[in-house]
Amino acid sequence: MTTPNASAYDFEATDIRGKTVKLAAYTGHPLLIVNTASACGFTPQFAGLEKLHDTYGQRGLVVLGFPCNQFGSQDPGSNTEIESFCQVNYGVSFPMMGKIDVNGGDAHPLFKWLAAEAPGLLGTKAIKWNFTKFLVGKDGQVVKRYAPTDTPESLKADIEAVL
Repeated sequence: MTTPNASAYDFEATDIRGKTVKLAAYTGHPLLIVNTASACGFTPQFAGLEKLHDTYGQRGLVVLGFPCNQFGSQDPGSNTEIESFCQVNYGVSFPMMGKIDVNGGDAHPLFKWLAAEAPGLLGTKAIKWNFTKFLVGKDGQVVKRYAPTDTPESLKADIEAVL
């Protein structure tokens, strides 16, 4: 699946409730893919991500959250606990996937592909921290990678451009 012609739509993931989700179901929709955590300094970005979902969802944007516990053990809970936390504290209604690794040998294939397609600062392919974001265009190709410090609000112009 990591051929040069691969697209985000070639991958699948398990949602937070354990159901397999083929990203091909989102073909033709821009995606904002984010590795999240429930106990991180950037966790309040859930509110901004939900606002992007509310604002641009009807125009086709799909926000996908992927919980990850690899950075400072900041998402140690079960998928059920993570789902409840996100809904109760931030009203998250965009699709949340099951907890994954984004770096290392057990990294989810989607994140291996995303990191290879849009390397970070100085060409690094590793994900640096929670709330690294990837904007994927309607063609399934990565448009841009954003640092954890880039707020969801700061992505609006780029999202508008891919809609």
